[in-house]
Amino acid sequence: MTSPLLRQVDRLQRSQPSQDGDGVKIQRIHDFGGGLDPFLMLDELGSDRPDDYLGGFPPHPHRGIQTLTYVIHGGLTHEDHLGHSSTIRAGDAQWMHTGRGIIHSEMPLTDSQGLHGFQLWLNLAASEKMSQPDYRDVRSGEMPQLAGDGAELIVLGGTWVRSDGERVDGPLNALAGSAGVAHARLAAGGRLELESEAPTLLAYVFAGELQVGDALVPAGHLARLGTGDRLALASAEGGEALLLQGRPHGEPIAHYGPFVMNSQAELEQALRDYRDGTFAG
Repeated sequence: MTSPLLRQVDRLQRSQPSQDGDGVKIQRIHDFGGGLDPFLMLDELGSDRPDDYLGGFPPHPHRGIQTLTYVIHGGLTHEDHLGHSSTIRAGDAQWMHTGRGIIHSEMPLTDSQGLHGFQLWLNLAASEKMSQPDYRDVRSGEMPQLAGDGAELIVLGGTWVRSDGERVDGPLNALAGSAGVAHARLAAGGRLELESEAPTLLAYVFAGELQVGDALVPAGHLARLGTGDRLALASAEGGEALLLQGRPHGEPIAHYGPFVMNSQAELEQALRDYRDGTFAG
């Protein structure tokens, strides 16, 4: 039997200030060149200043992606042209499969700690780009957890396995690219070791500092892991991260604003469909 091969950080990417919607201030990491395949973009919304986010995200279209929104503090109210209307709050998530097209809005809510959350874009395979759109809320009570030594893993989607073989399956089991998404929270001196052979494995540290393999990763940085079959996390002072794993589509990516397709011609068709009113069916 071969010994486990720890996965090491082979690239660090720092989030950059940006804004979207009606002037909402965010920290963004994106790669539409396939470097994070099947993931495309990760936005972190976090502020205790209402002016930074209360404009929200008025109605806008999407085609060709899935979005996953996860709230740490505050909340978001979602409405779309399919008739979905719901609010998620701290610890909840919402998943949207845009397929051939969906028009939606997201309006922020606050709690005593302001607003803090994430939105992740996942690319759909070419065969799914024009599929039927769908939407689902996931409440915090539906998310199973894995415990470690001074650590916990909150599982939103996919399958996650602790190094001793204990596994949990998240409630979101239809993420593009067989993706998994989890929230790792480590106390001071905490450790967590997971099995993962997924071709794409990413860790976005958003609080404190985490040791990922042999590297120290500060908040606001995305670590891409190299090959191996085990992920080791530790923290001297405590830290938190979103963990992302998946299988690349390996297909061409064509991106324009809220649309992600496989060719320029498909992007132009999406724009025509939106302008002539046939976009949302």
